[in-house]
Amino acid sequence: MKQTVITRAGEETRELGEKLGRLIQGGIAISLTGDLGAGKTTFVQGLAKGLGVPDSFYVTSPTYTIINEYPGRVDLCHMDLYRLGSSDELDYIGFDEIVDSDRVIIIEWPGIIEPGQINFDLDIILAIDEQFNRKISFIASGLEAAKVLRNLFV
Repeated sequence: MKQTVITRAGEETRELGEKLGRLIQGGIAISLTGDLGAGKTTFVQGLAKGLGVPDSFYVTSPTYTIINEYPGRVDLCHMDLYRLGSSDELDYIGFDEIVDSDRVIIIEWPGIIEPGQINFDLDIILAIDEQFNRKISFIASGLEAAKVLRNLFV
């Protein structure tokens, strides 16, 4: 199942993430792809709010920390693999233990991951169009993610 939506401002992108977060009821693995500045962190800020992450936690890009974790109604693990050189480095960050947990795992720059290391339930792709709007595509794998997407676009 695939759905695409256009957001015209950062606040709309954040609200879409929040709506998705409210619909998620348990652990789910999400790949998040988009160029630098496409709105990935903005989207994750909304997702965190929808998952019940307290406002006292400031949601930032994990570009330099690699992993940011947040408690919520469903805990959130936000990873950015941009700075890793190879899939071998995933062992150093405890990747296998992280993906075996029952929380929302959202991974930016997932291309470094070897096939079979994680099965993504949802792929989210952000792109900027010529009017600087965000084109956000959602691709669900499996019944649970497809159900969440159907409810997201009702």
